Amino acid sequence: MLIVGIMFVFWTKARIALAAIFITLLAAFGLEVSQNDWDLGTLMKTGSFQESKVARDAVGNVLFDKLGNITTDSSRGKTADEYNCDDFSSQPEAQAFFEKVGGVGNDVNRLDGNKDGEACESLPKTAK
Repeated sequence: MLIVGIMFVFWTKARIALAAIFITLLAAFGLEVSQNDWDLGTLMKTGSFQESKVARDAVGNVLFDKLGNITTDSSRGKTADEYNCDDFSSQPEAQAFFEKVGGVGNDVNRLDGNKDGEACESLPKTAK
């Protein structure tokens, strides 16, 4: 925001665009400080801010469902690092979650113990 403010002072031809960028950054900062966030996909489908509010745990971590999607239902979600292989009924389900939250480069759940890119190899290949 400081850089945009400095540019606003010195770059007179782009003041309108810089003002819009500054307002956007300020709004994003306000949402982060207040720990409020909305899932835009759900908001566009439902048109309801209440139904699209992203669920967070007690310390402010965003909650995810088993598909690796941000959830709006706090009773169904966990933080991304709270999932383990027991949370999934099949290897493809675990694999989809693993890839959605970052894959080998971000395996905070240790779903891929041998780091070969395949999560929860001990789970069945199809759901029961």
